[in-house]
Amino acid sequence: MQEKAEKYLKVLVKHFEEKINRDGKITKKFATTINCMDGRVQEPVLKKLKEQFDVKNVDMITAPGPNLVLSENKEEHLVKSIKESLGVSVNEHGSSKIALVAHFDCAGNPKNKKGQIEDVKKSISRINEWGFNVKILGVWVNSSWKAEILDI
Repeated sequence: MQEKAEKYLKVLVKHFEEKINRDGKITKKFATTINCMDGRVQEPVLKKLKEQFDVKNVDMITAPGPNLVLSENKEEHLVKSIKESLGVSVNEHGSSKIALVAHFDCAGNPKNKKGQIEDVKKSISRINEWGFNVKILGVWVNSSWKAEILDI
């Protein structure tokens, strides 16, 4: 009987994995993507983050070429929107990881892979300045539509 109860308890704990965010709210495991609006990149990024980081939910913040938008910091309204959305994800949902995504064949950032990765690096620096104090990853979605975590 005890063995059955322990097994059931483990299933419940796994199913309801939760953490407490800074405000004491109980939340499920979240990550956040700052991703291009291009529909081709959504699923590969979701799959990669859920598998690699064992998160249950991924908040999606989208814009055309967000790595370019954040690295150039010219479009104030878009930068502000991304920052505010990120605040909700981190502070209300307890997101523990942020993935900044760039991808092959991006209409919003037509640079080659090397140029886009430089924009990702600059964007990560900018996001770090916002003080959310969570891990920020760079992600590249290649021409086969596979998401890769960047080593940057």
